[in-house]
Amino acid sequence: MAARRFGAIPTGEHKVRSISSIPPLTTLAFALLPAASVSQQAIQPFRTDTPPVIDGRLDDPVWSTAPFWSGFKTFHPDYGQELVGETQTFLAYDVANLYFAFRSSDPEPDKIKASVTSRDNIRRDDWVAINLDSFNDQQTLYAFYVNPFGIQGDSRYSAGHEDHTFDLVWYSSGQIDEHGYTVEIQIPLQSIRYTTADTVTMGVILERHVARDGEFATSPPLDPAQGDSWLTQMRPIQYYELDRQTLLEVLPAITYSHRRADNRGRLVTEERHTDLSVTTKYGITSDLIFDGTYNPDFSQVEADAGQVDINLRYSLYYPEKRPFFLEAREAFTVASTAASERDPVQSVVYTRTIVDPIVGARLSGKLGSRNTLASIYALDEIPPLEPVSETQYAHFPIIRYKRSLDEDSYLGGIYAARELSNEFNRVGGLDGQIRTNESTMLGFHGLLSRSRTGVASDDVAGHSVGIDYLHTSRDLDYHLVLNDISREFRVDMGYVWRTGLSQMSGLLRPKFYFAGNFVRRIDAELFTAQTRDKFSDTWETFNHISLQNYLWGRINFRVKYSYSTEIFLGEKFTTGGFHAYGGGQWTNRLFVGVLFRNTGAIFYSTDPYQGRSNILSANFTYQASDKLRGEASLTYSDFYRESDSQKVYDYLIVRGKLTYQLSKYLLFRGILEYNDFRQEILTDLLASFTYIPGTVAHIGYGSLHEKTEWQDGAYVASDHFRQMKQRFFFKASYLWRM
Repeated sequence: MAARRFGAIPTGEHKVRSISSIPPLTTLAFALLPAASVSQQAIQPFRTDTPPVIDGRLDDPVWSTAPFWSGFKTFHPDYGQELVGETQTFLAYDVANLYFAFRSSDPEPDKIKASVTSRDNIRRDDWVAINLDSFNDQQTLYAFYVNPFGIQGDSRYSAGHEDHTFDLVWYSSGQIDEHGYTVEIQIPLQSIRYTTADTVTMGVILERHVARDGEFATSPPLDPAQGDSWLTQMRPIQYYELDRQTLLEVLPAITYSHRRADNRGRLVTEERHTDLSVTTKYGITSDLIFDGTYNPDFSQVEADAGQVDINLRYSLYYPEKRPFFLEAREAFTVASTAASERDPVQSVVYTRTIVDPIVGARLSGKLGSRNTLASIYALDEIPPLEPVSETQYAHFPIIRYKRSLDEDSYLGGIYAARELSNEFNRVGGLDGQIRTNESTMLGFHGLLSRSRTGVASDDVAGHSVGIDYLHTSRDLDYHLVLNDISREFRVDMGYVWRTGLSQMSGLLRPKFYFAGNFVRRIDAELFTAQTRDKFSDTWETFNHISLQNYLWGRINFRVKYSYSTEIFLGEKFTTGGFHAYGGGQWTNRLFVGVLFRNTGAIFYSTDPYQGRSNILSANFTYQASDKLRGEASLTYSDFYRESDSQKVYDYLIVRGKLTYQLSKYLLFRGILEYNDFRQEILTDLLASFTYIPGTVAHIGYGSLHEKTEWQDGAYVASDHFRQMKQRFFFKASYLWRM
């Protein structure tokens, strides 16, 4: 799903085939209705007692009877265009499952891009998708993606943000043939949340991506007057007498870890540990779920990719990968945060601040038709910092409430805290999104924080206020944002770049479209942000102008020039410069993306000074076969002092990744990362079996080599790499669903 924002009811032609449950006169009425009326008619899928076999072949009797839906039109790079071939989607269900089947025609099936790869790794492939608003309340949706080989991707969307780390249990299969490709999908009702009514109405937008043309299309077609808007453009779909099974899941897991580290010149065992854990999920109703976990294993299967970690004003951001914290994560998004590229309040809830939880609990779902609740509690163990200190425990209670209004508008509240024995940080406030017309949305938040460090006299209060106004359409986007953040504002369980500022920013993006296959579209962009630093009562500025070209549909070139300044420790520095990006899927097998920046920069220290920096980032992916993929990345950064042009540092990270996906369930992967600045080599080997999310087995090995040696009672620099750390781990879990 491309950038989802907001929208209204579209128009367009859709085809619905007659089924036995629809009387002939109703079928004739569908044929005679105008296209706009048909797009708003509720679809009634075929109810079956003989479910299809999910094998990617559309030879089951149910598909010869089920209604189908077509009428796909593009929304990217432009609106209203035809795809290379027709797409038909068939709909059926039984008491416990929803079924979908796609026939995606393609006159040149040899050009279809598909790979046998891991889950959620199909964004550059051809694929089809189901965007399902299971409550039909225009607030959130599930997205189910499937490529031509049946490989899955899924996500959860809410309040303008799509979370691709979200995983559900569902089933799919696909195959390529001489006419294109076919896909079958089974979505168990136990995997999604939905209303308890006898007649369940959901909303759906179907989607298809054609990789070689870089085209995305939907049915019903998105209205170009609304831009790439989704939630209010769903077509209703009705199901009758769905089974009300009680959801109960038990997920036991075992993890064994053996760590070794160099001690005075030889590797010795640092830790040998076996952990047993259990996580449970209970459906209080079909739309309100409780999760509990004890001694959870949150070990990551793959190490975080290296980042430049010197000369930083802000802490680095690492994405959340731990399963317990991924579900319902989209519910904690607060309106008017991360609203612009200069917005310092990125998130109020950043769960990687919970480092080593002992227990966790989550309650999430709907209370009535308009109320949404999401809450998390975690008890985090904080190891002692010194031999004489004691282990501490941090409590993380987080509560989120939203009340849906008309269309995709809502009002909400949030409370989040980090509590220790003699200190705390608590944040609470209100937020909302109000649709002002069919193409614009007003977002806002007001947050208060209170913090204590040790004694009551240290209590400090702070605030953050944000307002943004967004307009999106085919030809023009614009976005206005206002922020005010006090110096004392703290969010220990969130991610905030900077405090003590007032900021006004605006973006204007006109879009131009061209006939032909070479230049498909050009986006011009003007952005400005004016910021008052409250610590020094001084203004800084950030401005850029850029042009972005879409060539042949799937190649993107962007050039940008910026003029900007930044206040640090009361001094003003120049930070603007030149930026260029070029990249895309050059062939079905090769992806290349290169970003270069030459800008002014600051050396962040107690005695800061002006400098200049070059940044180069390059990514390469080569799909050697359907199952074998090689990836490489390069990250380079340097800093030159302006006063004498002296190089202060350069920092280089090279990372390679080779993946062999034997089947949709089993993969073998190796990673090699070299950090030239720190003179380190990281290796990471993994064999992984994933049947469904939760039922997994992983065997992994990792090591760290450094250019050092033990000599005369101390570690000294060396010309040779020495293994300093080593880790072997095994993890297995099994999802019991009752």
